[in-house]
Amino acid sequence: MVSSSPSHPASTNQKSNALVLSALQALGGTSPAIIVAVGGLAGQQLASRPELSTVPISIYHLGLALGTIPAAFIMRRLGRRGGYLIGALLGIIGGLVASYGIHANLFTVLCLGTLLTGLYASYVQSYRFAAADAATAQFRPKAISWVMAGGLLAAFIAAQAVMLTRDLNPDAPYSAAFIAQASLGLMALPLILLLRLPRDHATQNTNARGRPLREIARSPYFVISVITGVVSYALMTLIMTAAPLAMHQYGHGLDDSTFGIQWHILAMYGPSFFTGHLIQRFGKITIALTGILIIGSSSVVALTGTEVSHFWLALILLGLGWNFGFIGATAMVTDCYRPEEKNQVQAVNDFLVFGTVAAGSFSSGHLLAASGWQQLNMMVFPIVICIACALLWLRIQRRYGPQGAESSQAQ
Repeated sequence: MVSSSPSHPASTNQKSNALVLSALQALGGTSPAIIVAVGGLAGQQLASRPELSTVPISIYHLGLALGTIPAAFIMRRLGRRGGYLIGALLGIIGGLVASYGIHANLFTVLCLGTLLTGLYASYVQSYRFAAADAATAQFRPKAISWVMAGGLLAAFIAAQAVMLTRDLNPDAPYSAAFIAQASLGLMALPLILLLRLPRDHATQNTNARGRPLREIARSPYFVISVITGVVSYALMTLIMTAAPLAMHQYGHGLDDSTFGIQWHILAMYGPSFFTGHLIQRFGKITIALTGILIIGSSSVVALTGTEVSHFWLALILLGLGWNFGFIGATAMVTDCYRPEEKNQVQAVNDFLVFGTVAAGSFSSGHLLAASGWQQLNMMVFPIVICIACALLWLRIQRRYGPQGAESSQAQ
């Protein structure tokens, strides 16, 4: 195992940092939930063609992907806390710009707002790594889970924000939801100041540059870890982005789709209270594999019918599978780098994850319009089978092959 436990005094703050980061996740996690719930519907009103409806959501994911490497650079220079302040400001501006775009009936301005919100999300997504880097090796899986559990509260906040604001401005539907999103970003600012994170190892020792990324990437463990995170997030986004529009196509209302997204996000983050314990008990690879298989089962449910209950159950399973798959993969990635290598590895991991997510999100609207909800879910199965086989192979290698990045106990 190449990662090491923090040896600095700041590691004693690991629990308080994890709790603050969890609260920040609860606030920052509302942005994607709000955008997914109303971004496609707002886009449908403003876009010139139906297949462009989900572009605001896709632009959000594009901003997230494009922001990961610059965010890592900024946090390396200014520290995580300084970077998180910049990120929150981007979230505030993004919500205001998107709201104005709806008011002015300007599709491109709406997309600009979701792009800026995506840049904010590139900082939010690093909260889990910030908690891991400040934690001991034993507490690390729990720290990641605690932060991801903040999304549980985000599900309630986002759903209430959408439903309480939907009738505030009948002339510009959904615009008030983006004002609420900006307000939640504003609330994050004082919480960020409470963080007491360790200084970046690389800024303290400029000679400690670590191994080249190409050397780290030669490890099958690293490659499969990253691909698992990519697939978990991309498949989840592909189906989640299309689900509200598909529900409307089958005659279900805004309340039905909003509650479906709410329960989906609850399933994404709710299990985080015990995912860390499951990883310690059964191992990272096993939990990641379980998550991938549950994502596959979500599409099985989606193919059995188009009633509200089918959509809701499929979205719940999709969220649960994402939780196990993504947290398991994240925990696997933290085994692959030394402290001085964390910035480049984390940035590349998130760029690959969210770059693929952006591509999947851009594709979802077109695929839904061209192929339909059923065909979209059929596409999930070959991908799930390939990743499940890769994880099974890795698990066998860890157990019966030469000792590698992870002990057999952590399989």
